Amino acid sequence: MNTAIRNNWTKEEIQEIYDQPLLELVYRAATVHREWHRASEVQVCTLLSVKTGGCPEDCSYCGQAARYHTDIKVQALLPTETVIAHAQKAKDSGSTRFCMAAAWREVRDNRDFDRVIDMVKGVNDLGLEVCCTLGMLTEEQAVRLRDAGLHAYNHNLDTSEQYYEEIISTRKFDNRINTINHVRKAGITVCSGGIIGLGETHKDRISMLLTLATMPKHPESVPVNALARVKGTPLEHNPKVDIWDMVRMIATARIVMPASVVRLSAGRIEMTETEQAWCFMAGANSIFTGERETLLVTPNPGVSEDMQMFRNLGLKPMENKKSESSCQVH
Repeated sequence: MNTAIRNNWTKEEIQEIYDQPLLELVYRAATVHREWHRASEVQVCTLLSVKTGGCPEDCSYCGQAARYHTDIKVQALLPTETVIAHAQKAKDSGSTRFCMAAAWREVRDNRDFDRVIDMVKGVNDLGLEVCCTLGMLTEEQAVRLRDAGLHAYNHNLDTSEQYYEEIISTRKFDNRINTINHVRKAGITVCSGGIIGLGETHKDRISMLLTLATMPKHPESVPVNALARVKGTPLEHNPKVDIWDMVRMIATARIVMPASVVRLSAGRIEMTETEQAWCFMAGANSIFTGERETLLVTPNPGVSEDMQMFRNLGLKPMENKKSESSCQVH
């Protein structure tokens, strides 16, 4: 079997893949995974919040939105040298990608953006893949980031176009697509996926995958996040995402976007090692890990825990391939 990359998937085809009996779906995804990737390798990425909280958006899942009363402390943009020190530590721990997140609605052309440009240059000089998630971007800002050495830009769709306004009212789904187009045009790799557990239907999940899988070029990295229920947000009482829904989502993403790196992102803290193993079997080949045991502002397994899991499962961290692909979160 030789899987070709396709950008002309139909909703019905993706639905048919998604609805397969689970073991058949995982077997098919694992087969595709082995055609396109080394199944024993997982890219280890580190995510650092370089500016936390105080965001004017109203994303229902996010503890960093200023309008929700959460326990998250607002933190101004970190000093560049602090960020570089974190990046060095991440590299020493085996990460090959370092992602910097700022809780902004959009990038503004000001001194803070100048400082982010310096951070990108500094992390790039360490030999890491540099990723940023900073909100909406103009084409010119994307070019500046590319020229500074940015490898990837994370901008998740979050959910389907149809369900989007149920989750966020402060911007439109098209704003997400426009930023992704600016990033792509600038020659930066795209990291875009979504979150399950927002109250969406299975059809919404399929619709989101359809949007990603019919882009002119698939995102090089596709994060699949399980909702991290943050106290004080509108979605804090949503039920925990069922592990088989997560496995089904990862497997379908793997089949329809075979060359992409599929990232098992938020929600790992609530998964057992066995459950995570199912996700790797279904085609996930990237995770976020962190020295602070947080993913942005929610709990996440630590580096030593992840390395022990890798040893138990016979996995190993992917080596740095800056010229190749592969980053979110929410």
